[in-house]
Amino acid sequence: MATHAPSRTRVRLAVAVLSALCAFHAAVPAASPLADRVSLGESTMTWSTVNYATDAENGFVLGSLDKKTIVDRTFKIRVLENRYLKVALLPEFGGRILSIIYKPTGHEQLYRTEVGVPYGIKGDTFYYDWLMVVGGIFPTFPDAEHGKTWLKPWDFRIVKQSAGEVTVSMSLKDDFAYSAAPGKFRRGFTGIEATYYVTLKAGRAALDARMVLKNPQPRTIRYEYWTCTTLAPGSDPKNPRATGGAEIIAPIDAYRTPAWSANLSGGDQSLGMGNSRFEKLRYFRNWPSAGIAYAAPDMRARNFWGVINHDNDEGIIRIVDNTVTPGLKMWTWGFPSFTDETDPREDPNPARPYVELWAGVSDEFFHSAEFPALGEVSIPETYSPTVGMSNVTHANENILINLTAEASGVNLQFFSIEPATPPAHHAETRGCGIVR
Repeated sequence: MATHAPSRTRVRLAVAVLSALCAFHAAVPAASPLADRVSLGESTMTWSTVNYATDAENGFVLGSLDKKTIVDRTFKIRVLENRYLKVALLPEFGGRILSIIYKPTGHEQLYRTEVGVPYGIKGDTFYYDWLMVVGGIFPTFPDAEHGKTWLKPWDFRIVKQSAGEVTVSMSLKDDFAYSAAPGKFRRGFTGIEATYYVTLKAGRAALDARMVLKNPQPRTIRYEYWTCTTLAPGSDPKNPRATGGAEIIAPIDAYRTPAWSANLSGGDQSLGMGNSRFEKLRYFRNWPSAGIAYAAPDMRARNFWGVINHDNDEGIIRIVDNTVTPGLKMWTWGFPSFTDETDPREDPNPARPYVELWAGVSDEFFHSAEFPALGEVSIPETYSPTVGMSNVTHANENILINLTAEASGVNLQFFSIEPATPPAHHAETRGCGIVR
């Protein structure tokens, strides 16, 4: 249904899709208007970490950490590519989407650490009693705090491969356990079978994914599932990082923090009952330190969130049915991780500048959901880069819209996920309003 502005209202149309198309045509000669195709290839990546050792169960070997020695590890990656996106997957270390490069600008959308540094060792915080950040987008289950699969190899399979679409999957079954896991984590294993489908289509400037979880047991089990995203949109691919221009785009009014992160809310109005107005904490520059904040009450009412980098107005937005993943957990290392950033090879440490947003089947860590006997949970999601958008107010799998009305006029920005398809077609067929 179209919305008509009164004749005296000044209408400003900042059409972000045109920016994307112009950027693309600047990068590709106009004389080659070829139909888009999707390719799938293999490559290798070298990733550096400080020197350390783990035992056969992935537990950390005390005394093995040597931050003065940096070692390189080589992994096989799978590369999906079309006219708009170049996507790298790392199945063998956590089943993760490691990189999304938006080709019209040449910029990275995801964070990736240059030198991995183990931390939280024997701190009773993580399942293996230690953690190391790699980056990207990756599934975590069946426990909170990165779960037990973040460092495991996932099985890779090609599901569909054609010029118009490539779909691959990364799969893992929870049939293993760490005998020395801290007491707050589950004993044994759940048997949950997880398959992460990743799809890139021709002519589409977004990556589609779908996590399918299956409970093969004839009884209800308690579990947690979270998709962890480490975001740094509009970055140099050689040095992805969040900057002072990063804003968390989440259509929520309030947030809450655990007691140990209460200092995060110091700049925002208290709403009582442990909640604070989500205003200043939207901006990475206002995070005084590391900490956790949760959407209050949750994300069920809206279907998107992400980060926009206002330094260059590039962003990445996750679009999904949040009745399935109502939890939104927000984390950063604090803005000092940017202002006080050091050379990762001279001073290896985990506190680096990025924004970590999590989508969960429960509202916060250590709040379990119930998985029905022989049940299945499907979580379709779309990750769309944005260009020229200062905010997002509405989204679906084909278009992102920023619509605001003020006394001086109406502002409309939109970004088409399928640039060759007229934006009005998306809006009218999907029920979005257009200001004329």
